[in-house]
Amino acid sequence: MSVAEQEFPGFSGGLARRVPELGALELLLAVARLGSLGRAARELGITQPAASSRIRSMERQLGVALVDRSPTGSRLTDAGALVTDWAQRIVEAAEAFDAGAQALRDRRDSRLRVAASMTIAEYLLPGWLIALRAQRPDTAVSLLAGNSAVVAERLLADEADLGFVEGLSVPTGLDSAIIAHDRLIVVTAPGHPWARRRRPLAAAELAETPLILREKGSGTRQVLESALGGLARPLIELSSTTAVKASAVSGAGPAVLSELALGEELSARRLVSIPVADVRLSRALRAVWPVGHRPTGPARDLLSLTVASGG
Repeated sequence: MSVAEQEFPGFSGGLARRVPELGALELLLAVARLGSLGRAARELGITQPAASSRIRSMERQLGVALVDRSPTGSRLTDAGALVTDWAQRIVEAAEAFDAGAQALRDRRDSRLRVAASMTIAEYLLPGWLIALRAQRPDTAVSLLAGNSAVVAERLLADEADLGFVEGLSVPTGLDSAIIAHDRLIVVTAPGHPWARRRRPLAAAELAETPLILREKGSGTRQVLESALGGLARPLIELSSTTAVKASAVSGAGPAVLSELALGEELSARRLVSIPVADVRLSRALRAVWPVGHRPTGPARDLLSLTVASGG
């Protein structure tokens, strides 16, 4: 016995057991309008045997005859005419419900708010958003770029629908999916003494050297600090990957940046990659969203694009 049956004697299992399903009511309305079960079946795209079976099932459920069938057509019984009046109101209410639900979906689908950490925002998201626009040309996308801590704050404050972070772990209160993997590279301008080294840089020397770094809270800095067990006081502290890269190119000092951000500079030898011994500077890139709120609509579609492209 169900909880409802225990609490309410005589409870028979809810309206779903006692009221015909919407498709059967639509069929009954079509029979009343067209005067023929066969024509009603054709209008609704089902076979006549299926329509007959659906009417019989509804009659058994309600316990009354609804349709008199004859070689010349189908006619509602008195009970059928009464049920048809009720069915009309139910179908109209269902149509209003459907229109309201569609309005909610349209409002949801009209915009997408994305929060992304800097490397992803600068080097991965543009391609994903171009692909999303091909699928959803009417969706307006807004992007907030910040470090991983800021992304988490925006999601938890309901100021973003989907986020992307680069840190070692998933921020508290968020679920995630790994969308790609990334490697951090130590780089310097070609004139820096490290560019002439014949042996890999020791991890301890890297940890003791003032570096051009992103601000605290960034995924890049978090990964680097964890891998080295700590860092020297920054030579310069900047709030974007582009700014860190420009400073390194200018010769201000060594920096550690995502491999995603360095293709052009390394190819043109504006920056030089410095090997580091005995340390693994890699990280997972993640899509994130609040726990229990799996992305829907445009956010779901963007997540699918990132997983498909990133592996």
